[in-house]
Amino acid sequence: MSKAPSYLENRICLNVLANSVENAKECYEAAEGNILLGVLSKNYETDQAAIEDMKKYQEAIHNALSVGLGAGDPNQSKMVSRISGKLQPQHVNQVFTGVGASRALLSQEQTIVNGLISPTNKVGYVTISTGPLSSQMPKAEVPIETAIAMLKDMGGSSVKFFPMKGLAHKDEYIAVAQACAKHNFILEPTGGIDLENFEEILQIAIEAGVEKVIPHVYSSIIDQETGDTKPEDIKELYRMMKKVLSEKK
Repeated sequence: MSKAPSYLENRICLNVLANSVENAKECYEAAEGNILLGVLSKNYETDQAAIEDMKKYQEAIHNALSVGLGAGDPNQSKMVSRISGKLQPQHVNQVFTGVGASRALLSQEQTIVNGLISPTNKVGYVTISTGPLSSQMPKAEVPIETAIAMLKDMGGSSVKFFPMKGLAHKDEYIAVAQACAKHNFILEPTGGIDLENFEEILQIAIEAGVEKVIPHVYSSIIDQETGDTKPEDIKELYRMMKKVLSEKK
């Protein structure tokens, strides 16, 4: 590898899916280490199979591993917590109600653990009932600042705002970004992000004053034939990341 990961020091870090260890290495190099590579727990039958395979990714990309649920599937919450406790990755994706369990099993504060919250179509409010049981109930909608405080109570590091559908919930996203800036919390915009809207989504977060942004870019940059995330698209996203940051200076 060309260099150790630098995303912890940088204000913006990409999060994309890796289709294989080789694909993960290509994407890591394309972003010069400013990236987390998502591997989905849903793709494995057992905890042990997931742990054994994900260790290969960790070795190849300096542990820039993001343990994923799989399209935000709440039924993967417990598996994600269990395998993350064993793997000690740099990043964990969780539903809102799974954050505390993940942090407890990690037994340290360094790993970034996000909590999934969803749009409500009401500016300033988010849905936090994203767990295995709560997602089947009437939606629990709370002020975004309350959601952030609850995540902090549970040991969370960031909000994963999903599904954004690109800029379909732009006003809500602006409110979430402002709240993250106010409360010094990491923001992870997710869902429908592509090469066309990526720069604006980043600009909104940076202009709001968010200290760290981890945009998730998934299907829009995946080769439909091979299933690989395209390194050339990673390079373009990384160029835009640097552009947004340079304009803010």
